[in-house]
Amino acid sequence: MIRLKLLLSLFVAILFNISLAQAHEVTPSIATLKFGQDRSIALQISTNLEALLAKIGPEHEDTNDAPTAELYKELRNLSASDLTTRLKEFTPEFLSKLGLAFEGKTPEFKVENSVIPEVGNIEQARESVISLVGQVPAGSSTFTWSFPAEYGTSVLRVERPDQEVQAQFFAAGATSEPFNVGVAEPRTWVAAAWDYMKIGYTHILPKGLDHILFVLGLFLLSIRLVPLLWQVTAFTLAHSVTLALGLYGVVNISPSIVEPLIALSIVYVAIENIMTNKLHAWRPVIVFAFGLLHGLGFAGILTEIGIPRSDFVLGLISFNVGVELGQLTVILLAWLAVGWAMKRDWYRARIAIPASLIIAAIGAYWFIERTFL
Repeated sequence: MIRLKLLLSLFVAILFNISLAQAHEVTPSIATLKFGQDRSIALQISTNLEALLAKIGPEHEDTNDAPTAELYKELRNLSASDLTTRLKEFTPEFLSKLGLAFEGKTPEFKVENSVIPEVGNIEQARESVISLVGQVPAGSSTFTWSFPAEYGTSVLRVERPDQEVQAQFFAAGATSEPFNVGVAEPRTWVAAAWDYMKIGYTHILPKGLDHILFVLGLFLLSIRLVPLLWQVTAFTLAHSVTLALGLYGVVNISPSIVEPLIALSIVYVAIENIMTNKLHAWRPVIVFAFGLLHGLGFAGILTEIGIPRSDFVLGLISFNVGVELGQLTVILLAWLAVGWAMKRDWYRARIAIPASLIIAAIGAYWFIERTFL
C-alpha cells in the first residue's frame, strides 16, 4: 500500500508539474539565412527573446524550471519598446556568440530591425524577430552554423537565389557540416529523415504536454495492450492525414480554433475514463476524430520550420515516426509507473479515476486559457 501511494503521488505530481506551472516551453529558434545576388546576406532569427535574455537553455523543459524564471517573467511583461531597449544592450553579446562562420571568418553583422510584439496574452510565449544584415567574407565558398548551447536548439533555413530552401534542425551548441554558399549540396535521405524524426519525437517528449496528457488518458482506461495499440494507431493515422493536408496547404485552420479543441479532446477522454470502466466500440472512432485535430497542431511545427517541397514525403513519414516513438515512450513510462497495478481490483478507484480527474481539470483549464484569457 505504501508503494502504491508513493507511485500515485509521483504520478499526480508529474501531472501537476506539467500543467499548472503557467510556464512556456523552450522551443527552437528559427534562423533564416538569405543570400543575395551581390553576396549580401540577411539573417532573420525568430525566437523567444525573453528566454535568450534570461539565458534559459535547453536543459530546462519550460521557463519555470530555470533559476532565472523570475527574470523571464519580468521580461515577459515589458512593453515592446522596453524590450527593444534590452535587445540593443544584449546585441553585442549575442553577435559575439552567434556561430555563423564562413571558412573561419565571421561576417560583420548589423541589426537592420527587430519586430517585437506587444505583451498581449502573457500565458503565450512572445515570438520576436531579429533581422541582421552583412556580407559574405571575400573568397568564402562554404559556411557552418551553430547556435550557442545556452540559447537552445535551432532550425536553420537557407534561402539562395532561384533555389529551393534548405532546412535543418540542430541540437543546442551543435555545429553543422559545411554548407555551400552557392549551389546547395543535398543531404542524404538518411540524414534528413533523422532530423525530421528527432523533431517529431521532441514535439511529444518533452515539449508536447497536451499530446502527452491525451495519450495518458488513452492509457488509463486500457488495461490490455491490444485495445490501447488500436487507439494509438487510430490517433496516428488521423494526425498523419491532417498533418499532410495542413503541410500541403489544403487545410488551414487558425491555431486559435485548433488549440482549444485539442484541450477539449483531453477533457473528453478523461471524462469518459471516469464515466465508464470499459472500452466501447466508438472509442477508436472518437480517438481518430481527435487525432485529426492534433494533426493540425503538428502541421504548424513543420510549416514554421519551412520544410522544402522535395522533402515533403520523407519529412512527413519521418516526423510521424518520431511522433509515434514519442507516444510509445509515454505509454512505456506510464506502464512502468502503474502497469503492475492495472489488473488489481482497486486500480480504477485509486489510480485511473483520480488521474483522469486531474487530466480533465488540466484540459478544462487549457480550454479556458486558450479561449478566453
